Amino acid sequence: MTPTHFAFSSAFTLGLMGLAFHRTHLLSALLCLEGMMLSLFIALSLWALQLEATAYSTAPMLLLAFSACEAGAGLALLVATARTHGTDHLQTLNLLQC
Repeated sequence: MTPTHFAFSSAFTLGLMGLAFHRTHLLSALLCLEGMMLSLFIALSLWALQLEATAYSTAPMLLLAFSACEAGAGLALLVATARTHGTDHLQTLNLLQC
């Protein structure tokens, strides 16, 4: 495994571990998701550069567009929960209540 592959895989793993184990605030969960998406974007960009194929060059931009949509939806949910519940703690959110 090259040092570049190790860096991206460890960045993705750290984001995943932060998402799994440090779930106190919704904002910290969103930041972990953005870190994971950033590591995937950079890894996919370098993969497309290494293959030197024009067919794979649109994949990183598509991933970046989906990441921006995910960030916008996550921030909208953060604002909505902060307005309704008064906090962004994940322990106060209950999926069984409407």
